[in-house]
Order: sequence, then structure tokens, then C-alpha cells
Amino acid sequence: MTRHAQVVVLGLGPAGRSVAHRLATVGVPVVAVDPNPDRRWTPTYAAWEDELPDWLPPQVVATRTPRPHAWAGREHVLDRAYVVLDTVGLQKTLDVRAVDVVTATALRADAHTVELNTGETLTADLVLDARGSRPSTERAAQTAYGLVLPDERAAAASGPWFMDWRADHGAGDGAPPSFLYAVPLGEGRTLLEETCLVGRPALGLGELQRRLERRLAARGVSLDGTERVERVRFSVEPDPEAARPAREAPTDRPVPLGARAGLMHPATGYSVALGLRLADELAGAVAAGRDVWSVLWPARARQVQRLREIGLTTLLRLPHAGVEQFFAAFFALPLDRQRAYLSERTDPAGTLAAMARMARTLPPGLTAVAVGSALPRLPGRLRS
Repeated sequence: MTRHAQVVVLGLGPAGRSVAHRLATVGVPVVAVDPNPDRRWTPTYAAWEDELPDWLPPQVVATRTPRPHAWAGREHVLDRAYVVLDTVGLQKTLDVRAVDVVTATALRADAHTVELNTGETLTADLVLDARGSRPSTERAAQTAYGLVLPDERAAAASGPWFMDWRADHGAGDGAPPSFLYAVPLGEGRTLLEETCLVGRPALGLGELQRRLERRLAARGVSLDGTERVERVRFSVEPDPEAARPAREAPTDRPVPLGARAGLMHPATGYSVALGLRLADELAGAVAAGRDVWSVLWPARARQVQRLREIGLTTLLRLPHAGVEQFFAAFFALPLDRQRAYLSERTDPAGTLAAMARMARTLPPGLTAVAVGSALPRLPGRLRS
């Protein structure tokens, strides 16, 4: 059987569900395909408060930390509100009752046709692919191992910490670095998570578990074995078989979204807030008959993406002992420069200014790594 839809969305994770919800909100007929569309989301999703779109209801925010701290060389106070989202509430808010949801797996998909394992074929004016990106040792990835504790037991870790690079995890001098991420989740709970920011390959979950347990023991945090565990592993680079470079609009494939498209910050892995913002812009473009690729990858966003890829290359090349120094320099930047690099997706001048200031303030050996990462890509590849 074959049927036609204006838009088909593949995958109902955060990126796919966001765009399906917003398309339905503006009256665009949409079919969403997912093998398990009602599965409950369990990861912790967080963002800087100023990254969230205005249409998101405030009750989706579970906790708000006005000024989180970071430790890199010394304690830094980040004068920017950080929020943890209510994962269940977010999923409910992204209501897809007005979406034609098909429980199936897409066996094959191109720009206008999707073949399902049920034998049905969908045709569409537009196919959006938000099925995520599988981890691979060939692509840079982020890994983390976390435990959810009652606030009173977690208090000894002295959070909230956006990043705590102190080496009391016991891995020893010269070991690949990891940091403690400690944030309140609400309802009397705190997440304490040992995180490998990025690696190729990233640190394994077993190693991160050992580091977290040693770190918490060193700080007097008691564990009883009943704590809920959170495990994280995802690529921060797009799957090359699923996504074309940002500068190339696909002509024979679905338009990739979310992690599948590399629509996340390659140096932090953050993507949910961006997916929420882009969903509204994409829905508006579809409703108005405009090209969605120009919304996903305008020229300035392509430029910023290339600069961020340079930043990722720098992180991967840094000597292990230099990572904390690198972030000490980053957190010493003025707030507007930090925000430009972390959050401003269409501000290449601000992103470049942040990177240039970092290069001037890093120790000479680390500056050489940063400049060496940039030279192969600049200036020609910065042009659109």
C-alpha cells in the first residue's frame, strides 16, 4: 500500500518529536514513523535558559540554577542561568496527538519515499530524518556515567557543577581527563555524573564508573548501591552515511535533523535546545513553502559550524594535562564571548572572537595546538 503525506518525520526522539509537534501546531499534515513511538524518555536534558524558545511552557523546567560553578584551575562562577528540563513533562508538551503516528521501522528512505517494514510505502513532499546517529569509534563521542542521589547525600560534592575538572577521580597523572557534572534534578534528587567530554574513542563507561566512585568517596559522598544509574554515549559528529556536509543540500536523501545532521555543539554535545528552536523555524518554513535547508544551514550557521569543528579538533589534540588549562582560559572569557561560542549558532564573528581571545591567553604549547587545528581550515573554508 502507498499513501502520500506532505511531510514524513522519521524518528520521535527530541528532534523528531519537536518538529512533528510544531508542524502539527501550524496545521501542516505530518506522518511520523518510529518503531516505539510511546517509549518514555529517560536521559537528563539540560540547557542554558536563554537558549530555550519562547513557546516552551515554563513548567517544563524542572530546576533552575542561576549561577552554576565550574572548576578549572580555580573556581569560576558562570553568570548565566542553567536549567534541567523535566524529561517526562517535555515529552508530554511535545504533543503528537494531531500527528499521524505510524509504529514501524523505515527500511529505506530517500528525499520523497519511505519504505516501511510493514509493507507500506509513504511518499511525501518532504522527508525529515531524525533517527539519531549511532556511536562509532571512528567518530568523536561523549560518554558519561552518573548516579542519582538524594540532595542531602549529594551535598558533599559541593555542586552544582557545570564542569569540575579536579583530578580527585584517582585516575592518576597523564590519564585521559574527565570531569564531574553535578546538577539538581528536582524532587529532592541530584545527578552526579563523571563525563568524558569528547574522545576518539571516548572513555568507557566502566572506567567512568570507577572514577566517579573514587571521586565521590574522596569527597565523603556515601553510596548504598540503590542509586539510579544514568549512562550516556553518543557521537558528537554526524554519521557520514546519513548526513551530507552542512554546505550541501541533499537532493536524493531525507533532510537530516538533530544528531543525524550534526545539529549539536560538537564540543559539548548539547542539542535539545537547538532542536526545539529549529523546530518552530522549520514548521514556519514548511507552512510558507520555503526551503527548509536555508533554515537549517544558513550561511552564517555553516561558518559557525566550521569554526566549532576547529574547536572540536583542538579538544581532541590537546595533551591530557592541558585540558583543565584550556577550560580555565575559556571560563575566564567575558560572558558574551562564552555565550557566542556555546550558543550563538549564527554569529561567526563572535565565535571567531572567542576563539582568538582563547588563543592569546592559553599557554604557548596549547596555543600552538589551537592554531595548528585552525590553519588547515582557514581562511578559504570559512567562506560560503
